[in-house]
Amino acid sequence: MVMSAPGLRLAYVDAAEMQVAYRMAGNGPALVLLHGFLCDSRCWMPQLTDLSDRFRVVAWDAPGAGSSADPTAPFTVTDWAIALGEFLDAIAIDRAHFLGLSWGGMLAQELYRLYPTRVDHLVLADTYAGWKGSLPPEIVEVRLARCYRDALRPPREVVAEWVPADFFLDASRELTAEMASVVADFHPVGFRLMATSLAHTDTTAVLPTIKAPTLLVWGDGDQRSPLTVAEQFHAAISGSELRVIHGAGHVSNMEKPDAFNATVRQFLTDA
Repeated sequence: MVMSAPGLRLAYVDAAEMQVAYRMAGNGPALVLLHGFLCDSRCWMPQLTDLSDRFRVVAWDAPGAGSSADPTAPFTVTDWAIALGEFLDAIAIDRAHFLGLSWGGMLAQELYRLYPTRVDHLVLADTYAGWKGSLPPEIVEVRLARCYRDALRPPREVVAEWVPADFFLDASRELTAEMASVVADFHPVGFRLMATSLAHTDTTAVLPTIKAPTLLVWGDGDQRSPLTVAEQFHAAISGSELRVIHGAGHVSNMEKPDAFNATVRQFLTDA
């Protein structure tokens, strides 16, 4: 996987009174990619380069990540969804397919709750109904405390703590180095706020209301959002499809990009 490619340089717009960075490639129906925490648009390079032959692929750096500005606390998942709506307005996208992974999948659910007509097809990957909605309270408490602690640590210590074990099942040396370069650029403010939003959000009531065609993509080795969470989503979202990526951990789009992209491409092309 290549973390940079010609034509995928960052662009910037103003949204929700913040500067928001993004990458865009291709033409055709819009496909908006929403990354997880400790990540940014660079984590979508395999999709930006591969799926842009068929789609106008857009990957933002959420406020508090990558090259975007930090939001001002308190900032909830609802605030991020409103900011995402303003970002889409700024780049003239009214309606799109959305693909959200981990925290980005929770954001996609909130976007649907606020603006259902903006969502054509929905792909939720290795995500949660918020930690509050998918995990036992004691696990949520431990996770949040860890994130608050690590947000205060030097980047090299955070990289050593999280990469590759939290993201991948069996990462190559190259993939580990690529993810380390992204995590090293984390925003302490954004990390804390995103973790807080996961801990405080429960979208279980949203799931049965989702009428957009929905694909669920999960790594079979995801330890952060195990397959039991995928089954929760599959049972709650009527007509949803569940596809398991073998040999992948939590960030399945980076670890097994060929299988991931083929699964997403088939779902959206058959639409």
